[in-house]
Amino acid sequence: MSISAQFVSLLAMMGTGIIAGAFMDMLGTGIANTGKTSIIRRRAIWLETVGWLLTGGFAFAVLFVFRDGAWRMYDPLAQLSGLLLYATVFHRPFRLLGRIIIALLIRPVLLVFQMIFWFIRYVFRVIHALILLLSQPFRFIYHRFFSYHFKKKPK
Repeated sequence: MSISAQFVSLLAMMGTGIIAGAFMDMLGTGIANTGKTSIIRRRAIWLETVGWLLTGGFAFAVLFVFRDGAWRMYDPLAQLSGLLLYATVFHRPFRLLGRIIIALLIRPVLLVFQMIFWFIRYVFRVIHALILLLSQPFRFIYHRFFSYHFKKKPK
């Protein structure tokens, strides 16, 4: 393996460390922003374990692409340096990018889903009100003449 290929694979492993740091930071921030009694908060250990397994699988996939899965002794150090690089340099830009994505993509999509849900609920309420309005004379007749047949009469 040439020196340039080793350098590229070292940079790739540092990149997996940066991406792992960003992913775990995103996961931890998402868990921290849920409610105290949320099911996500109660299952945080399992979610973080799955997150670490996913990052490990991603790192192996990158390792498989660059070196056919050959593991070198400097790979964990490269990943650790990538994690530390994320914590020191890339933490704030990634958080800013996350806030921008939330503001520009996620909130408008959630707003559209909320409006669709509100519209469907409004249509069902109108239909329910119309059914109640149209059945009002029949309910009056039933309650006036037929509803007393099942009650006990005083002796």
